[in-house]
Amino acid sequence: MTRLSGATPSGRAQLGNYLGAIRQWAREGTDDDLYFVSDMHAMTTAYNPQRLRALSREMLAVLLGSGIKPERVFVQSDIASQLTALTWVLECTCTFGEVARMIQFKEKSAGAKTVRLGLLTYPVLMAADILLPGADEVPVGEDQAQHVELARALARRFNSTYGEAFVVPKAVTPKVAARIRDLAAPERKMAKSARDEAGVVFVLDAPDMIRRKFRRAVTDGFERVEYRPDEQPGVANMLEILSACTGQPPQDVADGIDSYRVLKETTADAVIEELRAVRNRTEDLLADPAELDRIRATGAERAAERGHHRLAAVTRLAGIG
Repeated sequence: MTRLSGATPSGRAQLGNYLGAIRQWAREGTDDDLYFVSDMHAMTTAYNPQRLRALSREMLAVLLGSGIKPERVFVQSDIASQLTALTWVLECTCTFGEVARMIQFKEKSAGAKTVRLGLLTYPVLMAADILLPGADEVPVGEDQAQHVELARALARRFNSTYGEAFVVPKAVTPKVAARIRDLAAPERKMAKSARDEAGVVFVLDAPDMIRRKFRRAVTDGFERVEYRPDEQPGVANMLEILSACTGQPPQDVADGIDSYRVLKETTADAVIEELRAVRNRTEDLLADPAELDRIRATGAERAAERGHHRLAAVTRLAGIG
């Protein structure tokens, strides 16, 4: 059984990405699973090409530095010729209404002066990502579940109209390892694309920077260290981070911490230690571009080989090629 997950380089990998997903991919992934840097997904809104290229390399290095096996990882654009060919076939299988009613398209296009066509058609590219390697399961949150349903519908429609070519995937709800909030604004989740980075801990932040961000973390006026997410979101966020790093329930890690200062220092220590090896391995890869390029090229070859026969079958059944 193949599971497929992707990480979009819309910003630098941050603590929430790592604790919430990447660490699980490294620990629990099987040899059949695939993880990719979805750099083409980052092109649906205005972007800087040089920054996108740099962020893509950094994200690839972070995935590898986190312990995901090189043979499971690739960069989306490295198999662009296959994906774009399949996307066109799927676009000719999809209807305008199916993509126009996507919730993310409605939210991101609302109030925008200009809307890129890619923002509308991106779910079809995502369907190609899923269907090309024959993914059985796609772990997604609620915001992406609708896109997986589109992939399922397109797979079924193509199979019934032209002939069996696709595995019909299913969306699965991943086990939630951590819901990390912004340290400076705990009412919102920590995001790699946040405009204000004061409350965002990045995987490659130096230990001193991590400690400074935790020392400035928003708390409250209660002066009590208890796990009360509704009443004390800032404190609860740090306890959840500490919980994710130690493997103990957030209620338990609060025991023995008698001040916000101690909470901030203890959580910073745990995060610094959690990220130490990942940061070191990632920085080593980024410092050796030839090795990173070699791993990337090998991953692209494996991904292309995996999708070759399915794309050939699809184009033949569709009457092209």
